[in-house]
Amino acid sequence: MTFTRRFLMAASAAALGLATGAAAQDKTKVGFIYVGPVGDGGWTYEHNQGRLAVEEEFGDAVETVFVESVPEGPDAERVLTQMALNGADLIFTTSFGYMDPTINVAAKFPNVKFEHATGYKRSDNVSTYGARFYEGRAVQGHIAGSMTESNVIGYIGSYPIPEVIRGINSAYIHAKKVNPDVEFKIIWAYTWFDPAKEADAAKALIEQGADVILQHTDSTAPQAAAQEAGNVITFGQASDMAEYAPKPRVSSIIDNWAPYYIDRVRAVVDGTWESTDTWDGIGAGMVGIGEISDVVPAEVKAEALALKDEIASGAYHPFTGPLKKQDGSDWLAEGESADDGTLLGMNFYVEGISGDIPQ
Repeated sequence: MTFTRRFLMAASAAALGLATGAAAQDKTKVGFIYVGPVGDGGWTYEHNQGRLAVEEEFGDAVETVFVESVPEGPDAERVLTQMALNGADLIFTTSFGYMDPTINVAAKFPNVKFEHATGYKRSDNVSTYGARFYEGRAVQGHIAGSMTESNVIGYIGSYPIPEVIRGINSAYIHAKKVNPDVEFKIIWAYTWFDPAKEADAAKALIEQGADVILQHTDSTAPQAAAQEAGNVITFGQASDMAEYAPKPRVSSIIDNWAPYYIDRVRAVVDGTWESTDTWDGIGAGMVGIGEISDVVPAEVKAEALALKDEIASGAYHPFTGPLKKQDGSDWLAEGESADDGTLLGMNFYVEGISGDIPQ
């Protein structure tokens, strides 16, 4: 091989390398960290569906990466740091307990954009986003209160944070409206995803007389426990959980993250990303109501869908007075609706719910 040929080949290879490097730099890299496995059938599953929607929308222009089952706490900070060091341009942190790790790592990587789900701490390169799940809980509460025969509704809580407390209150208010005799029994699982704990909680509630189970945990284990019991209805959490339809699962709350993820990735791609706070619900399509099965009486189904439409249009707010707090003190006057600040920091039960909120 002549010197000239070797030189030209080397020059061509170098040029190709530069072109490949430039192409790699042009590709936007988007990371996701998940609190559970992508196959949990609930919360993490739907976030991962959003990630897949990003890949489909942007094709080769975007690369996505994810790490699943990341504990909330110091390990999350390690995973986030590694993701940023590996060249992520945008990172979605998809659980409440990632809030402080997100803020801490974002301060070290000012050129990386971060999006934290369900949190309230922001900075120049950290946005927050969440869904008004309490709107879906209102619809579930209406169905649950209408269908319970024992008048006992069980609720599996994950952690006693405002998001979960809002959901309990909203479901209770709307169950109570259609059934004044209804009683809520609440078990705190202290986990987002632990099928064994969730199943045990469901079984304990059923043993206490609950014939309806609501959950703010992520697995389908409560559905399986209800199915085994035979006379209990449930609602899918975060995803449709339709494999348990038409009974025990009679409807669901579906978290639709895909439009938000696509919009925020596009903002990074085109250079328009800014730190924002997003809190959308049924009207914006971030919260969906899964198909109501025929196990639900036609009249109750029609009422539930009408309630959904009223919430979506803004004609009705699920927290509308008169409402009192658990201790009997006045909260909302007749026709008054709760403000977002109170809802975001909610740390109390409404009147009629028994038991204390763990501290």
